[in-house]
Amino acid sequence: MPGPLTFGRPRRIRRGATLTLVFGAVLATGAAAGGWGDSPTGGRKPQRSSARIAAGSVADTDEIAEAIHDGKVGSQAAEALVSRSGDRWSAFYTAQEYEGFQQSLDGRYVGVGLWVRRLDDGRIEVSRVQGGSPAARGHLAVGDWLRSIDGTKVIGRPVTEVVSRLRGTNDAGTAVRLGLQRAGRTWEANLRRALLPTEAVTVQHLAGHITSVKIAAFTKGVGRQVRAAVHDSNDSSGGVLLDLRGNSGGLVTEAVSVASTFLNGGLVATYDVHGKQQALYADDGGDTETPLVVLVDAGTMSAAELLSGAFQDRGRAVVVGSRTFGKGSVQMPSALPDGSVAELTVGHYRLPAGRSVDGRGIAPDLAVSGGGNAEAEAREVLSGLGTPP
Repeated sequence: MPGPLTFGRPRRIRRGATLTLVFGAVLATGAAAGGWGDSPTGGRKPQRSSARIAAGSVADTDEIAEAIHDGKVGSQAAEALVSRSGDRWSAFYTAQEYEGFQQSLDGRYVGVGLWVRRLDDGRIEVSRVQGGSPAARGHLAVGDWLRSIDGTKVIGRPVTEVVSRLRGTNDAGTAVRLGLQRAGRTWEANLRRALLPTEAVTVQHLAGHITSVKIAAFTKGVGRQVRAAVHDSNDSSGGVLLDLRGNSGGLVTEAVSVASTFLNGGLVATYDVHGKQQALYADDGGDTETPLVVLVDAGTMSAAELLSGAFQDRGRAVVVGSRTFGKGSVQMPSALPDGSVAELTVGHYRLPAGRSVDGRGIAPDLAVSGGGNAEAEAREVLSGLGTPP
């Protein structure tokens, strides 16, 4: 199976982590421009020995990819190798999980329309309810606690496991029973999963002729939607507020497409795959005049960091908010015969000025403390950037 290069997300959520996911599909993933052939490295097999694999030693991700490519490990062994590789960003998917992952990249998912996060004490809290979804029709609300799924308690469990249980067999129309709690009241909701759009782009027209564009994830079509939002707006003379807060990544082609909306060609990022350098460029002809402010926070990750950092390095936007997550490694999927996939780190990307994001994040031009109103600050910045001629 051809495998897309990915600017990855955390696939295994460590205890105590708080990340936003969609019920039925994780949207914090990334794939780069173009397929890479049938082999896990696009036809160029890693030049590493598989001897340590055979000896049962801990292997790095190049060695794991080579062992999968050579047919020396099955799915169970590959999962065990990924688990003990020491790479926090590599992950193993079952065929069913990977199918849902691919759906999410297409901008759709099978689920009930809830976003959740895991609190420090292990509780699973609803952070968003999608309009028109089974969850919305069932009157679920932000702040509800998810206690169980089909009778299995989820408190204290990894969020990825919660998502997998909510997905079930990834079939629309199947039933799921949720145990919930709100303000001391507990109840059960019987819902049926549906094929839902991810609603990755939200556009608002604010006072002062400002167009606000929030991107939840870089799924297919996001670049086109952003271009339409900017070009079809009756009046964005006050500027564009590009909100990437909580955006944990997505298709890198879509991030570059968004960059092309506001840049007239030029470098967006470079990346390496097993030491081989590649580059990503914006298309010519983007809008370089309309004032642009980008909102970021600690939940801004991966492809979203690539985009905000590119705008910052190119002097195209003012970045407002708090330091971003710092996820700059590149993953590539290796497929096994049963359809399962090991997604393995193969390199890192750098911004146009040569900066590395990994482990550092993007420092905003204007930092807003936790108690501040980042959006208000961003709008104030836009007001000072002036109206394009």
